[in-house]
Amino acid sequence: MQNHFARRVLLGSLAAIVASPALAQRPLLDSLTQADAGRGIRDALGLAAMNATTRLGQPNGFWNDGRVRIPLPGVLGQSQRTLAGFGMSRPLDELQESLNRAAERTMPEAGGLFVNAVRTITIADAIDIVRGPQDSATRYLRGRTETRLTSLLRPPMTEALTASGAFTLMRSALREVGLASMTRELRTEVINFSTTKALEGCFFFIAEEERAIRRDPGRRTTDILRRVFG
Repeated sequence: MQNHFARRVLLGSLAAIVASPALAQRPLLDSLTQADAGRGIRDALGLAAMNATTRLGQPNGFWNDGRVRIPLPGVLGQSQRTLAGFGMSRPLDELQESLNRAAERTMPEAGGLFVNAVRTITIADAIDIVRGPQDSATRYLRGRTETRLTSLLRPPMTEALTASGAFTLMRSALREVGLASMTRELRTEVINFSTTKALEGCFFFIAEEERAIRRDPGRRTTDILRRVFG
């Protein structure tokens, strides 16, 4: 019994040591501590997310960049490509542009969501990220948050699509191509697809920003960023 009790006490003591704030101060690389790594990764991702969403939130942020331009989903995209061969795709082209305008409108909301998500990064994860490849923080963020961010961004995307006139354009376009009966079904598809693609665009540029911070000393705008990535 005494041995069993002593073993429990020892395990409890080890757990307390591991959970203690002092562990966060253990050196990671030279003078860099684990706590520094956590703050640095959060700073880097927060900066990357705000730069990415600001960039995409500008006029033509999505539309003028083929890497992130949002296409029309499913049957809408197929019809657009078919009609383009006959010079008759204008209604669907206008619909596609309106989707991209709606995505621009959601970027301030997306920026706030990303900043909140960055706060959940643990010290243990931050250590792996610092030692990882140049987009490891972005990949971590995407893996941990994409499903939740998609759900959170869907309502503002619906509002933005309505405000941009996308659904009005869609109804008109569907009438012209003989697909009016699919309006309700395609409305849901457009909302989900636009939300997913808007976030994909965000992650694309967050990764680009992360690589820049790691490569370019001039992009490290705080002391902690310079210490972590210097």
